[in-house]
Amino acid sequence: MVKNNIRKILEERENSFSKFASKSYLNIGRDIKEKSCQFRTEYQRDRDRILHSKAFRRLKHKTQVFISPLGDHFVTRLTHTLEVSQISRTIARALNLNEDLTEAISLGHDLGHTPFGHIGEDEIDKIYIHGFKHSLQSVRTVEKIEKDGRGLNLTRDVRQGIMLHSKPRGDFLSKLSSDNLSLEGQICRLSDAIAYLNHDIQDAFRAKVLQFDDIPSDIIEVLGKSHSERVNTLVKDIILNSQKSIEHAERSDIFPVISMSNEIKVVFYQFREFMFENVYMPEDLSEEGKVARQIIRALYEFLNLNLDYVPKEYTSWNKDKNSVIVDYIAGMTDNYAIRFAEKIQPGIAKSLIRT
Repeated sequence: MVKNNIRKILEERENSFSKFASKSYLNIGRDIKEKSCQFRTEYQRDRDRILHSKAFRRLKHKTQVFISPLGDHFVTRLTHTLEVSQISRTIARALNLNEDLTEAISLGHDLGHTPFGHIGEDEIDKIYIHGFKHSLQSVRTVEKIEKDGRGLNLTRDVRQGIMLHSKPRGDFLSKLSSDNLSLEGQICRLSDAIAYLNHDIQDAFRAKVLQFDDIPSDIIEVLGKSHSERVNTLVKDIILNSQKSIEHAERSDIFPVISMSNEIKVVFYQFREFMFENVYMPEDLSEEGKVARQIIRALYEFLNLNLDYVPKEYTSWNKDKNSVIVDYIAGMTDNYAIRFAEKIQPGIAKSLIRT
């Protein structure tokens, strides 16, 4: 094998994928044109750039749901991201789609998440005049913030999947919600929900917010009793149902959709709503949640008066004071935000400091 042909061979293998799979050599290109790698496809390069980014490393100290928990087995934003990647790759491989693209989207989808999870996101959204969504911030992270304003120069296919991964409460599996999103991107959207519902309920047990008997019987009977059973049920159903959609699309002019069977979808939505009502919303109203909101607001107010505290990597390329502050706060880990807040307002984060 001639080494200069390795990427070509990898690209030729993509021709054996489903005709609906994204092809790296046909990708919607990078904003800045670059010479191709000899050994990796464009999506593989994107995956590697995300893995080596500073924002990816910081995910290990960012909240998933429970803020500053006691215990080593609670999910972090990093472990969540790795679970999404694993589920996404399993589904993509089974459907003969582009596993590399799905992996890159999955690894990058939460890079813009704030400290303190969705509580931090919601508080910044209230403060910032332009509003805040972590999916858009994830795109901003890879386009602008990383590498001192130069960004990672990812393909638009990956950035589109990252931008559109978020899901509204309620039905997000309608055909309309999947328009203009690659099948690989659709896989990531679903895998994200499968991962967080199933690991978040395990964390709710650890935090003693829920007991197993609290779970509605329909969820147990249809999806399974254990974490592995529920994940397996959902992944299997998505593969089988989407396979039918792809096969039907091959005989018609329609584009397939990654989805679930009606039976599983109904219970899946029931599971999701149960988690909103019994875990996500109560955590938002918890004492830890209130303190987290106070920290975000205190940081914003302090930095608004003391912009010199923001590192030059944020200010050297961006002259918009408010967006500089938001970029900096959104990039913080929970621990860093707590330490910073304690320095500027001693005692504000005392209840979140674990010794």
